[in-house]
Amino acid sequence: MTSPRRTWTFSSMRSKTRSPPDDGENYFRRRLFSSFRSDRREQRFQEHEEDIDKRRAFSDGEIETNKGVFLPGEDQQDMGAMKRFSTLFSSFRGKITKERTGMELDLPASTELSPIEEKEKEQRYASGFFFEYLVVVRPKKTKDGIYEPQIIYQFPKKDGMVRIQKEEEEKTLKALTLFCFPEGVNWAPLTEYSSETFSFVLTDVDGTRKNGYCRRLLPDGNGARLPEAYCIISNLACFGLFSKIFDEVEQRRKYSMAMIYPFMQSLRESPFPAPGHTVNIKSFIPERGTEIISLTRPTDSWLEHVDFRTLFKCLTDEEVLQVFAATVLERRIIFIADELGTLSQVIHAVAVLLYPFIWQHTLISIVPEILIDVVMAPTPYLLGVQKSLADQATDQSELLVVDLSEGRKETFIKCMGDEDTILPHKLKEEIKQALSAKNEKSSLEELNRVVPEAFLPFFINTVGHFAKYIVRNGKDQQGEFKRTNFCKAIESKSTRRFVKTFVQTQMFDLFIQEMEQRPASQDGTGLFDRKIVEYQKRMKEKAKKN
Repeated sequence: MTSPRRTWTFSSMRSKTRSPPDDGENYFRRRLFSSFRSDRREQRFQEHEEDIDKRRAFSDGEIETNKGVFLPGEDQQDMGAMKRFSTLFSSFRGKITKERTGMELDLPASTELSPIEEKEKEQRYASGFFFEYLVVVRPKKTKDGIYEPQIIYQFPKKDGMVRIQKEEEEKTLKALTLFCFPEGVNWAPLTEYSSETFSFVLTDVDGTRKNGYCRRLLPDGNGARLPEAYCIISNLACFGLFSKIFDEVEQRRKYSMAMIYPFMQSLRESPFPAPGHTVNIKSFIPERGTEIISLTRPTDSWLEHVDFRTLFKCLTDEEVLQVFAATVLERRIIFIADELGTLSQVIHAVAVLLYPFIWQHTLISIVPEILIDVVMAPTPYLLGVQKSLADQATDQSELLVVDLSEGRKETFIKCMGDEDTILPHKLKEEIKQALSAKNEKSSLEELNRVVPEAFLPFFINTVGHFAKYIVRNGKDQQGEFKRTNFCKAIESKSTRRFVKTFVQTQMFDLFIQEMEQRPASQDGTGLFDRKIVEYQKRMKEKAKKN
């Protein structure tokens, strides 16, 4: 008897815009490769409206199982070179239920709270919990003599869930093991292994995001032993903060697994700090006694999930610009590296360079071996592939394949050949000049200042005049973007040529749709709007001085 087909979603950097079921493949292709709107604009906005604030997640693909075969995908309508691209199905949460609410509050049975308790509760949930749960995954030898990753520890154990909730959670937890050990079954006991930290994000059908953070290490001991992966699932994205939490978890694991529980319990009971704020956690470790661990969240929340140091350590400024150019035009890009942390950090950093635009297609920071067929997808993607799987991933045409590994012979294993000419020359030189403010010893804080200041002006200079060409018939009416006039307004021929191509991308199309739907009262209030004003003011002051 054939087992039922089940679907999980692993996505980041986008919340999917679901295409109307009656419009088929043609609609899908127009939606991906053009700025198609016509009279369906309003319908698409209604479908898309709830996800506007959620698109900044990092996606890690979509998984469908049928007798153990996993196929990632984008949308059901495009068959392409893949056997099938499945649509989303609820991964493990779906709608928030009464049971979940009761579980999260973790309050006494009494329904009445004192004013102080009520205030503490409001503060606690204003920013959210640190994490949903922690799992420990380890390869285990099966009766067939192969090693399969399995969950050996979970905190907290969730009780009181209805059957459907429990089944969905079990399916998701099982799927998580693929990302903790993407190499598949090719494992054996080891005596040496360097720990590494990496991340991914899961997106549910309703737009709910779950960030996965993993620390993989070899537990203390003698002789050959198997590595373990510690995976924290959280609604919140902050790579640096969770890396520090893993440091504490790793310290406690040296004593025993039981030492992890009180620390994670204290963490779970603490509110997630607002940007720029700190939360203090009490913790006890034998021989060190009780300690106060301070966890500070970065001020710039939109940069807290990335670390630009790895990107600029692996690639020169010129190489970064070529990758950026290919990403802006929504091409298929594969990154190759040995280390999982290198892949996830570089891909997330590249995606952030697009700000204020958002990568709308498949993004899988670490492709598990069992999902390697995703490279055959005909649609745009950003994929991270371990070097051991490179031969299986690089035999496709029309790709940019970037080798990030040390000692490589060449950085671009495959390319389209025009990556160096996509960006207008003058603007490209301005980015390079701005990037020269950094050096090999630049701290993360310095890079978080220099890199955005280098790339954001590129979009200000190319499309920063968009607001002037969104016309409204009335104050409360939906705006309409005048694309032709917008392009004609650009004086530079090379910049105009670039913009005419860029406006055909899905990331620009959806950005403009959001701006058209934005209430007139909010025009000019967004972060990008403010950055445009600041940049223009700075340029005027510079011109006066000259």
